[in-house]
Amino acid sequence: MTSPFSLPSGFHAAVIGGAGDIGAAISNLFCDLGASVTATGIDDDAISRSKLRPRTGLSAEPLDVTDDGAVEAFARGHENVDALVNCAGILARDKEFEIATFIKVLDVNLTGTFRTCMAFRGALARRKGAIVNIASMNATLALPRIPAYCASKGGVVMLTKALALAWAADGIRVNAVAPGYIETSINETGRQDQLHYNRIADRTAFKRWGQPEDVAGAVAFLCMPASSYATGTVVAVDGGFLAG
Repeated sequence: MTSPFSLPSGFHAAVIGGAGDIGAAISNLFCDLGASVTATGIDDDAISRSKLRPRTGLSAEPLDVTDDGAVEAFARGHENVDALVNCAGILARDKEFEIATFIKVLDVNLTGTFRTCMAFRGALARRKGAIVNIASMNATLALPRIPAYCASKGGVVMLTKALALAWAADGIRVNAVAPGYIETSINETGRQDQLHYNRIADRTAFKRWGQPEDVAGAVAFLCMPASSYATGTVVAVDGGFLAG
């Protein structure tokens, strides 16, 4: 008997933003679990610099999630999809107070997530598939230098809940994972400040920052039969940062 904590045979996942640190960890884990994966990055350079582990069953393609036509064409080229993971995202500390930058961050993080969900809706309905959106602890806990990022991730949470209700009749489950402080290239410069690094670590229950692999496990679970009654939920992976 197949375990509900495994992925079905022939499982295919599209990981949008799979060239990023968290996206690569998710893509690599799906492959470890026997799935095939199509990961995306903003361009070929991002893909070449990624931590994706080359292997049979893993492919990577450039995709700009702000380009309607490109997203629709990408979805048409991948009709057999069991899971869509949205983890393409950007932030721009301090510059997000500029209107153009604010709009750009929302277009990538929030509208981009909506674009891919809409583009893959038909394919996911045919396979009774799952969507997992990568939100953030900053959907709950705001930071003063990234207003657009915080707003976009709060939007991702509510978009997740709305789509879960809207698409349940199609058999599509829609959930989100909200990472806390995870060691990625996006915060590498800030982590050089040892006082800042230790202050964050000490706030968590485990007294450490998270790793991208810590997020990947929660995403995989939300795509497994074991989570078949879960939809519209947000799983926090923050080491207990917000528990105190």
